[in-house]
Order: sequence, then structure tokens, then C-alpha cells
Amino acid sequence: MTGAPEMIVRMWEARAEAYGVADLITWVCDTALPELEHDPLHVSSEVFSSTDHRVVVISKWRSSPRPLPDPPALLVARAPHSWDFTQVDR
Repeated sequence: MTGAPEMIVRMWEARAEAYGVADLITWVCDTALPELEHDPLHVSSEVFSSTDHRVVVISKWRSSPRPLPDPPALLVARAPHSWDFTQVDR
């Protein structure tokens, strides 16, 4: 008997150039996320920003998360990082 696929949460984080935070958020919301939201394994995504110019996307997947595309290089201070998490039973 096979159980339901494991839910995977991907955290994607990019540090924006100081002048590019608003543009990076726009790129994430208008370009990157629409590419993922059509995937049948995608459940939901949320976007966050911080006062130190970081943009974070938390996306939930039924399994096998797809990576966000690379943002325009002029908007980021360094390459984005991502981590996958699974829920812990407690």
C-alpha cells in the first residue's frame, strides 16, 4: 500500500541589490511564480521581504519541487539559495 506523496516545502532566498528590492519582488510575483503555479505538484507559494533586502519564497509541493528560474543578475547581490524541508511528526 502506497501512502500519499510527502509534502515538501522549498525555501528560496535571494539578497537583492539595495536599489533592486522592489524590482526583485515584482520579478518573483509576475515572472517566476507564474511559471511554477501551473505545475500540478505545486500547492501554494508565499513571498516575503526583509529590511536587509532579502526576498524569500516559501512554496509547498506534493513532491519534486521545481526550482525558481534564475533572477536577472542586476537585481541580486549574490546567487539565490534554496533549501527543501519536510514536516516533522511530533
